[in-house]
Amino acid sequence: MTTISAPPQRRESRLKGFLTSRPVMKLRRNKLAMFGLVIVLVFVLIAFFAPFIARPSTEAGGNCLRDLNLSSPNQIYNPANSGFWRALFAAPPSCYSIERESFAPNPTPPSPQAYFGTSQGYDIFYGLIWGTRTMFKLALIIVSITLVVGIIIGAISGFYGGWIDNLIQRFIDVIFALPGLVLTIILVTFLRARNPGVDPLFPIIVAYTVAGWASYARIVRGEVLRTRQLEYVDAARSLGARDWRLILKHVVPNSLASVITIAVLDLGTIPLSVAALSFLGLGFPTGYAEWGQLVDFARAWLQPQFWWVMVYPAAFIILFSLGFNLFGDALRDAYDPKSR
Repeated sequence: MTTISAPPQRRESRLKGFLTSRPVMKLRRNKLAMFGLVIVLVFVLIAFFAPFIARPSTEAGGNCLRDLNLSSPNQIYNPANSGFWRALFAAPPSCYSIERESFAPNPTPPSPQAYFGTSQGYDIFYGLIWGTRTMFKLALIIVSITLVVGIIIGAISGFYGGWIDNLIQRFIDVIFALPGLVLTIILVTFLRARNPGVDPLFPIIVAYTVAGWASYARIVRGEVLRTRQLEYVDAARSLGARDWRLILKHVVPNSLASVITIAVLDLGTIPLSVAALSFLGLGFPTGYAEWGQLVDFARAWLQPQFWWVMVYPAAFIILFSLGFNLFGDALRDAYDPKSR
């Protein structure tokens, strides 16, 4: 006798379930959050398509085109050329050098050759567009490393408690006792002095990681202290689950909502701190495509007749920070259980 089983019910896709979840629906109804998300997406597109928006030229030296094996600026738009793909995904360091139209110290106003004008002879438009790539690269690397380190140390501290928790928390207290920017400046200065020929990204990433992981660790510790006492953790422990399995599979995944929202906010604040380092002369070498460089160039020309030297860099910095802050604040509110 053959039995006909009922067809299995169609399971709702994970994507649809995510898009219709309460936090996401709350985000979608928040107009400021959507406005911030649009700003962030615009900057993402600017960073990704930087070689096409501010294409390298031959008039300003042509080092970027040479390293991309291109003979003419228009060739960068041709997908058949290897330089097209290399510019998108692995642009050489020479492409991050701001093109210099002249060596005249006086700023020149916006023109077809330099859409945002020049400052110290450097093309502001080129520096801002390629600087967006620099900002995203730094923000993503620094936040990713500090987030992972903070989660691991915070989870160990909260899960085991005792002398391990005491030791970690006292070390975190020492880090919090020092102003973050001062600690970062000290570390960057020390690392650059000990490694004079190193890539400028290295000391900045290390300094921000050392100064930034503690805030994530403290948040994760608090969440782990709450979740480790829940019934499903006790059930997994009674079934013989090892500590690392409990931490990685059961405790940490249910403690990430608050720390992820802080990470989104940090994506918008870290570029501001990096720009401050460059303004103080501790960031990238002169002429590197980075927003703080352009603010530093404008310092000697803060006069109404030279408005463009500060307005355009300030607009990029403010909008970048505004987008992440609007979206990050809304994300935090959406995933806050107290606001439901």
